[in-house]
Amino acid sequence: MPEFVLVIEDEKEIRDLLRYNLERAGFRVAVASDGDDGLRQVFAARPDALVLDLMLPGQNGLEILREVRGEPATQDLPVIVLTARAAEMDKLLGFEHGADDYLTKPFSPRELVARVQALLRRSKPGKESPAIQRGALRVDAQSREVTLEGKRLTLTPREFDLLAFLARHAGRVLSREELLRKVWGYDYLGETRTVDVHVRRLRMKLGESHPMIETVTGAGYKFVAPEPATS
Repeated sequence: MPEFVLVIEDEKEIRDLLRYNLERAGFRVAVASDGDDGLRQVFAARPDALVLDLMLPGQNGLEILREVRGEPATQDLPVIVLTARAAEMDKLLGFEHGADDYLTKPFSPRELVARVQALLRRSKPGKESPAIQRGALRVDAQSREVTLEGKRLTLTPREFDLLAFLARHAGRVLSREELLRKVWGYDYLGETRTVDVHVRRLRMKLGESHPMIETVTGAGYKFVAPEPATS
C-alpha cells in the first residue's frame, strides 16, 4: 500500500499544490486547513509522514509538534515543517520542538516531494546494518531503537540518524557540513546550526552520558566511545 502523508496547511493554493504533487509521486494524501482538524487527523489516521505549516489557525504548528512528540504512538512520526518566515529563529524553534526537516516558502514542490521521500526512506528499519554497541549505548538500525543502560531513548527519526552516524564513526571528527550531507542527505546551504540544535537535543536525551558527543572547537563533533571497564 502506498505511504500516507498528511498535509496541514491553511493556504488553499499551497495545500492543493502539495496534494497534487505528492499524489503524483505515488503517495496517499489527506489534508487539513487548520491546526485543530490537523491534530485530530494525526491521531485518527496515523500517517507515515506529516507536512506541517507553522502558522495555522487554531493550534499552531509548534503546538502540534509538541503534542505529536509527546504521544508514544506518534513520537517517531517524520515531520517536515513549512514556514513563510526565513528568519533563522523560526527554523531553530521548529527543530527544538522536534521537526526533522523544514522548507521556507516559496519552495519547489519537487524538492518537498524529494525530502518527504528521503525522510521516509531513512525512517524505515535497516536491512543488514548490525547494531552498534558503544559502552552502555546500543543503536539498533534494524528496529531503529536506541537503548542506554537498557532503557529505551525516545528519538525523532532525524535524531536517530544523527546519533547512529556519530556512533558508527566513533573517534572521528565530523564537520557540520559533512553531517548535513550524510545524515540529512543534501546540502543545507550553510544552515550548520541545524546540526547544533539536533546535537543539543541528543545531549539532553543522553542525560549524564551526554559527553559521548564531544564538541571539537572549529571542526565539528566527535563521538567518544566510553572506556572499557577495568577489573
